[in-house]
Amino acid sequence: MSRLKGRVTLATVAGSAGVSIATVSKVLNGRSDVSPATRARVQDVLEKHGYVGRRPEPVQRDTVELFYQGVVNAYSVEVIQGVVEAGQAAGVDVVLNSRPKHPPSTGAAPGRAATWIRQLIANDRRAAIGLTSELSEADLAALSRARVPMVVIDPANTPEPDVTSVGSTNFAGGMAAAQHLLSLGHRRIAYIGGPPTSRCNQARMSGYRNAMESVGAGIPPEYIWLSDFLYDDGVAGGSAMLDLPDRPTAIFAGSDEVALGVLEAARARGLRVPEELSLVGFDDTEVARLASPPLTTVRQPLREMGAVALRTALQLAAGEPVASHHVELATSLIVRGSATHHGLSSIAAS
Repeated sequence: MSRLKGRVTLATVAGSAGVSIATVSKVLNGRSDVSPATRARVQDVLEKHGYVGRRPEPVQRDTVELFYQGVVNAYSVEVIQGVVEAGQAAGVDVVLNSRPKHPPSTGAAPGRAATWIRQLIANDRRAAIGLTSELSEADLAALSRARVPMVVIDPANTPEPDVTSVGSTNFAGGMAAAQHLLSLGHRRIAYIGGPPTSRCNQARMSGYRNAMESVGAGIPPEYIWLSDFLYDDGVAGGSAMLDLPDRPTAIFAGSDEVALGVLEAARARGLRVPEELSLVGFDDTEVARLASPPLTTVRQPLREMGAVALRTALQLAAGEPVASHHVELATSLIVRGSATHHGLSSIAAS
């Protein structure tokens, strides 16, 4: 039988198969009240005619909105992947959206927050997940009124105690990074981190300070540089540190991207890493493994953080209790090639 030209209809298929239009419809809809022989004949005709029918009605699935502020970087890509994979496993669609940062002095206006919440409700979002986002009082009030469950991953500011959040053991990670550099003989260790108000940044810096104080190592004010967790911040902070008269021999960077910026600042000044500057990052993203030299870094289980946030959001949406309003997943130090014993270059030169 040759393929018919033009539009193929149910009537065309029914005539070619020698059955009624109703029988063709039953086959297309998977009905069981059609004999195997008739079903096979109709399916053969459908295939030969290339009949695809009308687009079926879309299957309605629960949707969770994942929103972020700022730019998507190596860190956020890993977390997003974890949210999406967990959503697939749970049969939930994940929609990615962005929100502009609030002006530092005022926060989000109530009207702007209400508009955002109305959009969540209009789009029938089952829950929302914020990634390194800052939630204002207006945001929280609007979410509470609308009863939209919210989980925040690494919040950009310190949220209210009843706001559910997911992060990692940032204090322990910061302490492990500094202790590793101290164990290599470094004492002039600087920290280049993220926003001062960021809870994860505060915890990493506190861990670093704790390790330094435990051995009596002083931290000059100029050895702390806080801006953001991005590459350009690493370049700026690294440049400032490495131009000091008494520059640090080691730097703990608050993210892998910041560490890459410090690498560039060192390269521009002809300083070798790790021989003349030891460096430790934070996150263990793909860029840490691709860096030259590969970064020693503190590993966050970023994909698992995203998965936990998705599962927790669905628990809240179902009215189920959660074990804790703040979940911290364990960090671990990954030793690679960007940090070595203090004085290695002078030893090699002699």
